[in-house]
Order: sequence, then structure tokens, then C-alpha cells
Amino acid sequence: MRAFVVVSAAAYVATVAMALLYRHRFFAIFAGVILGIHLLSTALIEPTLSGYGLPIEIGLWYAQLATFVYFFRFGRSTSPSWPYRVFVSWPASWFSVSSYLALPWAVAAALGFSLWAPFLPFAVAAFGFMQSSFTRREKRRILLDGTDAGPLGRHEHRIRTFVRTISEEHRPLRIVQISDPHLGPFMSEKRLYEICERAVAEKPDLILLTGDFLTVESQSSPDPLARSLAPLSAMKGRVFACFGNHDHECPELIDDALRRADVELLLDRAVNVDLPWGPVQIVGADHRFRKRKEALTALARAHPREEGRLRLWLLHDPGAFEHLPEGEADLVLSGHTHGGHVGLLSIGLPHTIVSAATSMPDHGLWARGRDRLYVHRGTGHYGFPLRVGVPAEESVLEVYVAAPSAPMSP
Repeated sequence: MRAFVVVSAAAYVATVAMALLYRHRFFAIFAGVILGIHLLSTALIEPTLSGYGLPIEIGLWYAQLATFVYFFRFGRSTSPSWPYRVFVSWPASWFSVSSYLALPWAVAAALGFSLWAPFLPFAVAAFGFMQSSFTRREKRRILLDGTDAGPLGRHEHRIRTFVRTISEEHRPLRIVQISDPHLGPFMSEKRLYEICERAVAEKPDLILLTGDFLTVESQSSPDPLARSLAPLSAMKGRVFACFGNHDHECPELIDDALRRADVELLLDRAVNVDLPWGPVQIVGADHRFRKRKEALTALARAHPREEGRLRLWLLHDPGAFEHLPEGEADLVLSGHTHGGHVGLLSIGLPHTIVSAATSMPDHGLWARGRDRLYVHRGTGHYGFPLRVGVPAEESVLEVYVAAPSAPMSP
């Protein structure tokens, strides 16, 4: 048996054991499955790649050992240093993605086929790695015109313009949404701090955070997140947040960090905000895996719509949008999907693997009846740095509310 397989198998057993010892059974099972598939793929394709020369073979050994060191330490949930990120976290994450993309090549190698372009999955993973390291700054316009759009569906369109000149009283509500920053190996304190600085510099009416603030590696202290979000204090009273699914791994820590940054956390409650733009009601829903319809119905009843106020909902998971009672939200802001991770957005097409495999809203503007949903592509990501054709998002939303009497052109 090849030394690469023997050493990798030993590292696999040690890593899963460490996950069970320092975390819990669920995480150990998760690590066992993820690393098991990784081990299978790399063990099958390694003989072919090593045949390209000693530098490639050394690189494979380094990347494989970095991967198991990363998961071994990952289970202990401690905050990594910059050298560790550069020499362990980043190569390990890239190699993990590569091994999954290389599965078809690995199976072909096991069946004795000659491999075509064996380095292609590694190149694609490298592209995804680079695209995961940057956010695309853009401006998105959303029109709330009160029309019935029918069943849930994508609602991207060119915004229609008012025939009459829009006066200052009818200017758009400007919102900066930050979703899924996932402070960790790929989202440093400095990077998130600068994103928050730019959000404040846009002088929006509201900054709304739709959950998933950390990764496992950043859950040891509230200080890094509090420092990263510190610029938001400049807009105290106009910054609100809800929880995502990963925030329930350390809710007290995140609550502490948000309070220190003057971010008001809305967990199954609502708040009225009187802005220069006009009156707004913001309802923040906590994330739930089960009984979402019952929870959202109860929340809507507990905080009914107030006449004359634009009604916004913060709902981390766009999959829960269909469970929200119809007519309860003028606009729902979500994240969670990271835009679908792999897709064709970079070339102007809306398709992603999420939209291909499910009916779940993956990114952009959606509608159901008179309710509108905007799904943010995410500021960061969790786990594998696989953003291929789906750039991270750093945008300003301009929300136009059409007056009922205002004629509009098509």
C-alpha cells in the first residue's frame, strides 16, 4: 500500500477522534464523512498526479497534511494566526474543494481509464478560492409597486421609472445589507471592518445584518466580531440584525459582540424606526429548522402591520419565505444560500446549482403575490471556499416604493 494512503488514513482516524473528543458526536460524524470522501478521492488520484514529477508529489503531500492538520485543529475551535491561515487554512481549504471536484477523475482512475486534464478540478478550485476572497461592490434597485406577481418566482427586472419626476420625498430607501460574513479563515477582522466602514460611508438609511456572523474558528471570544463591526456604531439606532443558523452555535457571544457595536438584535420581535425617508417597521425573525410556518405566523400576529409604515422582515433563510403569511411583508431580506456558490452569475446568467437542483430562492429579487424577497449572495462563506461564478456581495439596495396614484411607464 502506498505511503500516501497509509499516512492519510492514520491522519483521518486521529482527526475524527479529536473531533469527537473536543467537540461532539455530530461534528465527529460530519468530519468523518467530509474527510472520508476527501481521503477516497485523493487516494485514487494521487498515483496519477505524482507521475508528473517530484514537485507535484511534494505539493500533494503538503496539501494533504495541511488538510488534516486544519481539521484536527478545527475541532478544537481556536482562533488561528495569520501564518496559520496562509500556510494551513488556505491550502487545506483549496485542496478539500479540489478533492470533491476531482471525484469523477478519481473514479475514472480507479477503473483504469487514462485521465484527461487531471489538473482541471484543481484549477477550478483555485479560481473559486480567489473569487471567495473578494466582494463585488454594486448597486441594486428594487421596486415595490404592490402588484400581484403570482406564485413564488424570480422577479429580476429593470426597474420601471415614474413618469413624473421623483421628488426628494419620493427618493429610494437606501439599505446596506450585510449577510453571512462568517468571520474566520477567509474573512479577517480587517476585511470585515473595512466592509463595515464602507457601509457607513454610503450614508444609507439603514444597515441590516441577516445573520451567520462566525465560523467555528472564531467562536472563542466576542472580541474579534465586536472589533470588526465597530464602525457600525456611527449609525446607532439604524443598524439591526437577526440570527442565522450558525449563530445558534454561540448565541450569547454574538449577542455580546452586536451590543458592543451598537447593533440592535431582533429575535422574534419588531421595531419602529422613523427615518428622514419615512416611517419603517422592521420585523426580525429568529432562525428555525422546524415548524417555521407556525413560528412566522405567530410572529406576524404578535407584531401586526402598522398603517403608513413600510414593513421589512429580516429572515436569514430564504427557504422560509414561502411559510410567511401572504401580505405580511413589503420586502424580506435574506441570505444563507451564499448565492448558490457555483453558477453563471459572473457572465450575466442567473443559474446556479441551487436553482438547478431545488426551487429555493438562491439570489436576487423574488416575488410571491405582493410580497418581495431579496436574497443576498453573502459577504463571506462558511467552510469550503467554493465560489465559482458567484461572487460575494457588497451592495447598496435602493428601494423604490411606488405611490398608488403614480403612473409608470413599462
